[in-house]
Parts: sequence; C-alpha cells; structure tokens
Amino acid sequence: MSGRPIDLNADMGESFGSWRMGQDEELMPQITSANVACGAHAGDPNVMRATVKLAKKHRVQIGAHPGFPDLQGFGRRPMQLAPDEIEAYVLAQIGALWAIARSEGADLSHVKAHGALYNLAVKDRLVALPIVRAVAHFSRDLFLYCLPGSKQEEVARAHGIKTIPEGFIDRAYEPNGSLVDRRAPGAVVSDPAEAARNALALANGSIVTSDDSVLKVQVETLCVHGDGPNAPQIARSAFAALLLAGYSVQAPSRG
Repeated sequence: MSGRPIDLNADMGESFGSWRMGQDEELMPQITSANVACGAHAGDPNVMRATVKLAKKHRVQIGAHPGFPDLQGFGRRPMQLAPDEIEAYVLAQIGALWAIARSEGADLSHVKAHGALYNLAVKDRLVALPIVRAVAHFSRDLFLYCLPGSKQEEVARAHGIKTIPEGFIDRAYEPNGSLVDRRAPGAVVSDPAEAARNALALANGSIVTSDDSVLKVQVETLCVHGDGPNAPQIARSAFAALLLAGYSVQAPSRG
C-alpha cells in the first residue's frame, strides 16, 4: 500500500453569473483533479476561466464536467435526449472548456459526466455510449472518470478509452455499487471525519453499504462534491488521512 497513488477530485466552477455555488478558493488547494462545469448544468464562461486559472495556480489537473442542459435543476434531473443529442451536448461542453483552458496555457486531462447524466450512464448503455463517443471524437488522450462496474466503464474500455474508476467519499453506497439517492436519509456525508474514513476504506478496496454489507471495489480516484457546505474540510481531512496511511495523493498519469 505504501506510496500507492490515489487521486482526489472535486466538482468545481459551479457558480453562474452572480449566483455563487461552492467554496472553490478554499477547496482547490486540497485536491489534485478539478472537474470543471462547462455551462450546461452550471458555470458560465467567466466562471470557467476563473476556475481554470485557480486550478493552474495550484497545479491541479483540469477536467471537463459535462451535464444535461438544465441550469434550473443543476443537472440532477434526468432528461430524455436521443443519443446523438447527448453526444453533441457533451462534445460541445468539452470543447468550450478546452478553448478556455488553452487560452490560459492549460490543457484538459479528463472528462467526468455530472449528476443525472453520470447516474444514467451507470446502467444505461444508450446514455454511456454517446458520452464515450464524444470523448473519443475529441481526444483519446483524455481519461474518463466513471463508477467501477458501470456500463460507462464497459463501453469506454470497448472503445479504447482509458477509464479511472471513481469512489465517492461523501456519499452512501447501495449494495450493488450504485450511490444511494441523495434525497434519502443518510445519502450525503457531511462529517469530515466520516468522509476521511470512507476515503481510506475505498482506497483500501471496500466500503460499507446502506445495508451494512461490505462492497469490494477498486478505485483510482476519490470524489468530493464541491457544492457541499463542508467540502473544503472534507477534502482536507481526506487528504491528510490518505497521506498518513502512506498513499501518494496525485492526479492520474499516462506515464
């Protein structure tokens, strides 16, 4: 276990205009990869640019965080879109963030779908496939962050896209490996100490689920939801716990 690399990622840049979401300035120094909203579920060009600059300042890898075009629902409401529509929306969002990153002398390392788009791609191949196609058409050098054992992971591997299996330290798990619906009691973890314990458990290959069974899972990155009120404290606690346990907290590398 000593020295094994593990990534700590967070969803960032989710403000919009004068509406503020998250504590990006406090959270960014505590992570190694940032999933930047691309203007569909949250974010706007100015927020995207500011987030890219902040990530670059703290040497954090930058990834696109595309979601359904649903600002009012924060991308957490499922939308009935045809596969070609999903592909076009994802591709456009990756391209928008790439253009801004390039203007700031930065590049993209990965893609991670947001909210309902991510959750649907776990089980539905017709949602997973257009996400993977968008990534493949844009650049096969990009990593795709996804839930291990999901349809998205399966489809990505079949198309030669490198996946990074992801665990969630601030969410509860169902016995089948999916996340507990965030509307259910206990679905969201807000205590930094509990989140740090989850981080260590997931890094070590297992997590206790909602029915108190133990789920075996192999992950390479751990997520903190940036919109949580304790997100900076959760990330800081997890980062410290991982270092103390002998992990090397760093972004994925193709080297």
